[in-house]
Amino acid sequence: MSSETAAPANKYFPKITEQALDDLRSRIGVLITDTVEPWNYEATRDGIRHYAHGIGDDNPLWNDPEYAAKTQYGTIVALPSFLFTTSRIISGYVGGLAGTHAMWAGADWTWHKPVLRNDVITTEARLKDLIEHQTRFAGRSFQQIYNVKFYNQHGDLVADADSWCFRTDRDQAREVGTKYTEARARGVKKFTEEELQEFYKHYRNEEIRGATPRYFEDVSVGDKLPTMLKGPMTVTGFIGYAQGWGGLYIRTNKIAWKMFDKHPGLGIKNRFGIPDCPERVHWEEEFAHMVGAPGAYDYGPERCSWLTHHATNWMGDAGFLHKAKSQIRRHNPEGDVILINGEVTRKYEENGKALVEITQQARTHNDELSAAGVAVVQLPKRGA
Repeated sequence: MSSETAAPANKYFPKITEQALDDLRSRIGVLITDTVEPWNYEATRDGIRHYAHGIGDDNPLWNDPEYAAKTQYGTIVALPSFLFTTSRIISGYVGGLAGTHAMWAGADWTWHKPVLRNDVITTEARLKDLIEHQTRFAGRSFQQIYNVKFYNQHGDLVADADSWCFRTDRDQAREVGTKYTEARARGVKKFTEEELQEFYKHYRNEEIRGATPRYFEDVSVGDKLPTMLKGPMTVTGFIGYAQGWGGLYIRTNKIAWKMFDKHPGLGIKNRFGIPDCPERVHWEEEFAHMVGAPGAYDYGPERCSWLTHHATNWMGDAGFLHKAKSQIRRHNPEGDVILINGEVTRKYEENGKALVEITQQARTHNDELSAAGVAVVQLPKRGA
């Protein structure tokens, strides 16, 4: 047998079975009523700020009440990706296939209205589809797609989105996956102070458009967006994101026990023999290696939020992020540096809206494609 198809030498985790797949398919289209509560029910000042800080976004529109009071909103606005905190399902809390790994891999968002300070968010979620793929990471994998709708306290639809995870065989990914062969061979890169300072220039020069309107008439196809830096990646950074986002399975003491008691396949024993959550791939390098990842790595919704941050910095307070689609292409392990670039690829008017399409790429310091995205921004027109 080839290395791609050979059975894993060491089996630690449950495998994907046909019976489990059939059970999961039976849930397609059914409204989900039994799920865990979100990290945030309300878009409070602190909740918005914590999420913004979790992705490294210091835009005063979401962080500074005095500044926001002078804008057309009159109050703090939630950054678009804040809605990840209001639904565990959009963030990757998947059902079925107990004990198999889930990797958040992308989302397709549409925003209809801004979320303002103290708005209360409710959601409706359904499993939309289950699609089989063959991957370099783990061979046979399944793309599990959910649709989530977000409503404010007035019953207005503020956003809807599809997000997807890939369900993979952890043993297969560890033993025969080939996606990270080169990264493992490359080993740890230690940056010089000169290299770090060169990266930090992007932070020093980062522009938040803010109160200066970017008008539709002033934008041309081919315009480049400023490069945005994220990183260098650290485990501290991954935990910082989880603080604002809430995580999927981060629980303590009795609350953790209740979760594992209800979902026994979720608790994976650590080196002390104690059940712990699969989410520790983001801070525990040894466990990340056990599931086939190159090391402790960032969160998928975090990277989606970096792409939307790139767009909101560029559009300014008068702009509105209408759509954003992101695809996660690889893990960003500790030590990676991410550079996000974008280009205006289309201008058009639709239903009275002046829209600009931006194509984005996030690449590592080794020029590996980390994520790809397309954003659609509504901009003001002069004299309108």
